[in-house]
Parts: sequence; structure tokens; C-alpha cells
Amino acid sequence: MERILCVLIGYICGLFQTSYLYGKVHGIDIRNYGSGNAGTTNALRTLGAKAGAITLLGDCFKCVIAVVIVHLIFGKSHPEMIRLLGLYAAAGTILGHNFPFYLKFKGGKGVACTGGMVLAVFPIVAPVSMGLFLVISAVTKYVSLGSIIGLISVFVQVVVYGQLGIITVPMGIRAEFYIVTACFTILGVWQHRANIRRLANGTENKIGAKKKEQK
Repeated sequence: MERILCVLIGYICGLFQTSYLYGKVHGIDIRNYGSGNAGTTNALRTLGAKAGAITLLGDCFKCVIAVVIVHLIFGKSHPEMIRLLGLYAAAGTILGHNFPFYLKFKGGKGVACTGGMVLAVFPIVAPVSMGLFLVISAVTKYVSLGSIIGLISVFVQVVVYGQLGIITVPMGIRAEFYIVTACFTILGVWQHRANIRRLANGTENKIGAKKKEQK
């Protein structure tokens, strides 16, 4: 029951669609432009650097807020599993962001939300995952490739640090912790499936390049 409640708390927080709301203030539906999703990269390309920064911060910290709420509710009653419950809240936020019911389940890809999850649940993995994202995006000029590699690195680090005891999770729920982490990693990669197709055939948009028609 606690897990379900945490997912619901996260989903409600995830419904705050930063780029969609920012676009509406400026008279557009962000989902009708660029790549068609309500995420940071599309906000940056469509509405500029200010919109991109606001979207990044909004989508990141709504995940942090969800985890904080769960800590306030369950921190004293369930201290031994609070990290797992926080992870469920983060997963719920990503679901709310990616699949908002009031936008016909058409939201973003969850990368910024995942960044918020990393900061709130296991910040120790942030330097490597963020570093990989920045370096790969800068070298290849493909933000999508940096995002995919960064997402995968989160799961790898969680398992490694968990087994080493650096990320402390009780043995009885450790496998569940890894499974939940794997699920949102797979979801993040799946949300980039169109980008993966374009990367494979060489039509993916590069940073600073003229946009191509996206399908």
C-alpha cells in the first residue's frame, strides 16, 4: 500500500508539465512543434534557452519534491525502506511526466525527471551519469545519445554501488530496488526509440544543426 501511495504522489507531481505550461503562456502547444514532446530539448529548440532552462529545472525538481513529500510522510514510520519508497515516488513522477492523463498521455521522455530522481534518491551516481551525458552530447552533438548513455549508466552504477554497500538498501528489498531502477531505465530508452532509429540511419538532429523533419 505504501508503494502504491508513493507512485500516486509521484504521478501527481509529474503532471506539472513545465514546457507545456510555459508554451501555453506564450500561446503555443509545445507538442505541435519540433520533436513533438513536452521535454527540455524540444523547449530549448522551439522556445529558446530560457524556456529550456526553466523546463529543465521544473521537470527536475518536481521529482525532488515528490521524494521529499514521501520522506516527510514515511521517514519516521518506514526508515528502513525510505530509499525504496523515494524511488517509487520518483518512478511515479516520471510516469506522470511521460504519460499525463490530461494531455492524452503525451508528455516528455523523462530525462530531466530522471536527473531529479538521481539527485533525490542516489546522488552519488550523478557525477558519472551527468558527465557521460555532457561529454557524449558535446563530442557527438547528439543530445539523445548522451541521454541514453546517461540513463543506462544510472542503472549500472546503482547495481555496482548497491553491491558494494555504498548505496545502502536492506538485503530484503535490494532486488526490488534494482528492478524498479531497471524499469525506468528501460522506459527511458524506449521513449528514445525514434531517436535510436534516426541515429541508426544518420538523420538524427545534431546540436546547432538545422532541424530535420522528425517522424
